[in-house]
Amino acid sequence: MSMNPKLRDENLDFLFKGILELKTIDECYDFFEDLCTVAEIKAMSQRAVVAKMLREKHVYSDIVARTGASTATISRVNRSLNYGCDGYDLIFQRMDESDADKAAENAGEEQ
Repeated sequence: MSMNPKLRDENLDFLFKGILELKTIDECYDFFEDLCTVAEIKAMSQRAVVAKMLREKHVYSDIVARTGASTATISRVNRSLNYGCDGYDLIFQRMDESDADKAAENAGEEQ
């Protein structure tokens, strides 16, 4: 599945191309602080953590306690995980692969 064609336009393409140019976490902090309000950044990060916790089979009450997310937000993220475009899954898979690669590099350096 891909993004809703009604949302897709040249402005979003421009934004996403710019995001793909970011190379470090510090660059992301700088860009997103310029682009978004603090509340918007916190909301996006909260949704990402909620998605991760749902994938790890945490119950809603644990997610609320850990993230402060409303049950409505948790339900929305859960709906995206189950019926969305698999964007969360792609990111989590790539993060896991990146972590595994770094662990393997570190293990090789210790020998």
